Amino acid sequence: MLDLHGFGDQLLQGASITIQLALSSLAVGLILGLLGASAKLSNIKPLQWIANFYTTIIRGVPELLTVLIIYFGATTVLMSIASVFGYDEYIEIGPFAAGVTALGLTFGAYATEVFRGALQAIPKGQHEAAIVLGMHPRRKFFRIILPQVWRVALPGIGNLFLVLLKDTALVSVVGLEDIMRKANVAVSNTKEPFLFYLVAAFMYLALTIVSMAVVHYLEKRASRGLTRG
Repeated sequence: MLDLHGFGDQLLQGASITIQLALSSLAVGLILGLLGASAKLSNIKPLQWIANFYTTIIRGVPELLTVLIIYFGATTVLMSIASVFGYDEYIEIGPFAAGVTALGLTFGAYATEVFRGALQAIPKGQHEAAIVLGMHPRRKFFRIILPQVWRVALPGIGNLFLVLLKDTALVSVVGLEDIMRKANVAVSNTKEPFLFYLVAAFMYLALTIVSMAVVHYLEKRASRGLTRG
């Protein structure tokens, strides 16, 4: 029996935080990715500039630096804004919120390119058919475009999520009680780094395997009804 010196429950709690962080960042990143892709393909130049600026900056800065900048910088920015409205209380951004923001921004920047390629892969005839049928643009997007974009983009989005899942470990540097943070605490108390880092590695591996299975299921479900040559 593997002796974790009483830290087993702590590691499981860390796994729960890791999952919450990954899923929350995924939700933020998907929204930003769709908005970014739509902006890049828009005919409105300012939207294109904003989207290009966003993806260039975020993809050019290491994720660890993004986490640190948001964690330490967001408080200053928010307090400066609040002071304009006469609010002078201290505003603190917690590790979880900073992690979701940083990882969501990073995921969204990469997802922008995935969604842009998927949107460009939709035949123009699909758009024209929806217009002929008199569909409202919003209905056309949700009924015609989005399901096809989702099917094309899903493999790329799935791969990005696997990267995101491992990148959650970066947020431990600002005190988030995730798997890595719990493993570090266990190591500092037991002086057994090999044991606890190996356990942490297997926990991330297990989460990755489950995520791969879910992505595979979603890909099969999204491809229902398609003929294969």
